[in-house]
Amino acid sequence: MDRKLLDILCCPTTKQPLALLSATELAAVNRAIASGAVARADGSAQSDALGEGLVTHDRRTVYRIDDGIPVLLADEALAVSQVADFPR
Repeated sequence: MDRKLLDILCCPTTKQPLALLSATELAAVNRAIASGAVARADGSAQSDALGEGLVTHDRRTVYRIDDGIPVLLADEALAVSQVADFPR
């Protein structure tokens, strides 16, 4: 992801800055998705693994990146609280 774009992106709900998920964080999220433990904010299941993602500064919310495009829709956000082994 382009660094300049990342610098201006923010969470649509909290307006916090966003950072790319690390490989460890991404792996933890994808394990939780594979186990069926992750739902989006709108209640629908997140069934597809993430290739990339963004996390809020407070590390509570993850947004997926599809084909290099951040999906910053509040209804499609993933709560980190659903990921038991998310690095803190």
